[in-house]
Amino acid sequence: MKQRTFLTTLALFLFFFNLGIFIVSVAMFRDTVNRAEDRSLSEHYFIASALIKDLQAVQGRGTDIDGSLNSLLQPYSYLSGDNKAGLAFYKNNQLVYSSKDATVLRNNSLEPPGNGNRLATIRKVEDKTYVIVSGKFPAPYASYTLVYSYDTTEAINSWSRLKNILFFAGFVLSILFAFGLLLVLNRIFRPLKQISQTSKDIADGAYQTRLPVSGHDELAKMSQSFNHMAEEIQRQMTELKDAADKKQQFVDNFAHELRTPLTAIYGYAEYMQKAVLSEDDRLSALNYIMSESRRLQTVAFQLLKLADLQNNQINCEELKVYSLFETVRQTLNGKLAGNDIQIEFSSEIETIRGDSCLMESMLINLIDNAIKACGKGGHIMVSAAMEAERKTISVRDNGKGMTPDILSQITEPFYRGEKSRNRSDGGAGLGLALCKQIASSHEAELSFSSRPGEGTTAKITFTT
Repeated sequence: MKQRTFLTTLALFLFFFNLGIFIVSVAMFRDTVNRAEDRSLSEHYFIASALIKDLQAVQGRGTDIDGSLNSLLQPYSYLSGDNKAGLAFYKNNQLVYSSKDATVLRNNSLEPPGNGNRLATIRKVEDKTYVIVSGKFPAPYASYTLVYSYDTTEAINSWSRLKNILFFAGFVLSILFAFGLLLVLNRIFRPLKQISQTSKDIADGAYQTRLPVSGHDELAKMSQSFNHMAEEIQRQMTELKDAADKKQQFVDNFAHELRTPLTAIYGYAEYMQKAVLSEDDRLSALNYIMSESRRLQTVAFQLLKLADLQNNQINCEELKVYSLFETVRQTLNGKLAGNDIQIEFSSEIETIRGDSCLMESMLINLIDNAIKACGKGGHIMVSAAMEAERKTISVRDNGKGMTPDILSQITEPFYRGEKSRNRSDGGAGLGLALCKQIASSHEAELSFSSRPGEGTTAKITFTT
């Protein structure tokens, strides 16, 4: 593109520039010729007028005109003193006087019109250029013709030299223009070349590549826009990569979760098939099979609930916080009975908007995690309050707490901070992921704060 732009611009410049020089040269040539013709016509008129008066004076004295022509024309020979002007006098097309080479005047003079008008022409003889003016005298001297020639070779040569100088100067200026145009185009197309190379680098995976930005012109704005686009591409590619990594991690964890119970189920079933078992051993094997089947069922139900929350909208209604807390307390009574853990509910707000079943499920999951984190004599506080003009529900325990690394990953599917404990209690690592999805479907934010040895606080902040 740069080469085409350079050649097109240079061709247009050369055409119009040389056309301009040509037009100026033609105008100068015409001006030179017109000035020579005007001078020749003026001189011819002056001499012809003087000669007519002389002829009238001679005729008035009764003297023969033909015998006096040489003496009459001699005074005008001074015109040829600079070898530029020449004079010839004809009678009935016969040359009777010539101040220059009669051959030049005779061969190049034109027959003037008979109405007293004059005829001027430009003639080139050998290497010289002449302006020749012919004119007949009026009656009673119509048989006489005066021819005047003027050598305009020097003026024409001066014009030719000036024309050559102009074209030479045009050639030099064309070279300078071509060089300057090349520099300008290199500067203009440098950002485009950089954009092309940067685009190629980004396409090859170097998403951190950026264009240099300098100045405040359109190219700088274009570079800024390109860099913004590159940043967005890098951000989206990072998000896609993270999403792909999470999906791969999800698949890996899901396969791992399925492998353990399926291995146990297959192993106990094969054991029951091939071995002779007592009734107690058979019941024990069946209990293991049923336990692992329940684990698979729990994973399946929780995955289905996650998928349903992601693909469908929920029906929100006004829920009384007191009634919601009471339902959760009754559901957890059985689990709290043998753990010596105290749980308190308090509320400073009357209602929240949400789906009752999903809200119960989220609170039960959060409290269940708090119960697992607390030892005997643990204390859990569930409270609803207004914070920064927003309704919140908090679940706070005095359990073992979590490190920042664990805290940043606890809502990822199948993640376990303590794998052995979660496997022993039947957890699949989907509870908090489900809580996060429930909060998101309620346009709420689920956040956690924790320190090792100081307990954990889970907070649900409603934005609507």
